Amino acid sequence: MIRTENLCKRYGKFEAVHDLNLDVRPGTVFGFIGENGAGKTTTLSILATLMLPTSGRAFVGTAEVTSDPAMVRRLIGYMPDVFGVYDDLTVREYLGFYGTAYGVANTLLEPRTQELLHMVSLEDRSDAYVNALSRGMQQRLGLARCLMHDPPVLILDEPASGLDPRSRIEMREIIKGLRERGKTVLISSHILPELADMCDEIGIIKSGQLVACASVEVVTARANGQRQMCLEVLGEGQLLAHFVRRHEWVTDILSSDDCKVELLFAGGDQEQVEFVRELLQAGYHLKSFHEVGGSLEDLFLHLTKDEERVDQQTAASKQML
Repeated sequence: MIRTENLCKRYGKFEAVHDLNLDVRPGTVFGFIGENGAGKTTTLSILATLMLPTSGRAFVGTAEVTSDPAMVRRLIGYMPDVFGVYDDLTVREYLGFYGTAYGVANTLLEPRTQELLHMVSLEDRSDAYVNALSRGMQQRLGLARCLMHDPPVLILDEPASGLDPRSRIEMREIIKGLRERGKTVLISSHILPELADMCDEIGIIKSGQLVACASVEVVTARANGQRQMCLEVLGEGQLLAHFVRRHEWVTDILSSDDCKVELLFAGGDQEQVEFVRELLQAGYHLKSFHEVGGSLEDLFLHLTKDEERVDQQTAASKQML
């Protein structure tokens, strides 16, 4: 439903987006994840026809964003990370205004407004002025505005930004409901753990380039290729970390202190048994050895750390030439 082909956006010598290839399937929620400045908003602005790409192409359905922007705008509901509200309009008037701007028939304006106010839990604030709403209420109202013309695709740029925990949960549940209605949702965020149970697929972007793109499970397996394990010992954690650092099945030491070592382990179940046997034979006093469930945030940090290492190696190679 959303597709980009070698999409690039340059500002002079700075490349904000580099050869980006996305493919968001119809009826799915796609999480577009990255740090501030990674290129998320630039990509979403191009998809929303607010910005022209330097090269490459982008599609919503069969409509290409540069050659058929009018069709793209009919297909999408776009919610920017910061959007303005009109101080002298009530919630109902605000939605009615945008419904008219979107070309919704007059006979449908009121029932559509009622339906959406119910969906975002703002029925009791329909006569309140928009500027009197809390940040969370304004975000939910902004989402309702995007849905006034019932688009099949939603492009949401940091919809949970600045929200308190309760409001974030409410926003997440609304987006899950939209998926159940068959909407295709592209949502950007840097609040990584909150996307894990909401998205069907994720794309992790770093410095304008995709680091990984697939289902959460596939990306985790592809990126890590190992398990995150925790070793608990009796007061010899630092010695143990030094001992296992060069072991063939240990790919990285994540943290260590006197009582605990967390590491990335590349072996399977049988290798774990042999690994523990080696440690016991070496005289270490193990209390436990267990797998730690890595979060989406752990994955992002691991991937971007690898990317930074590649950047550093590339820079060092250029200096040597």
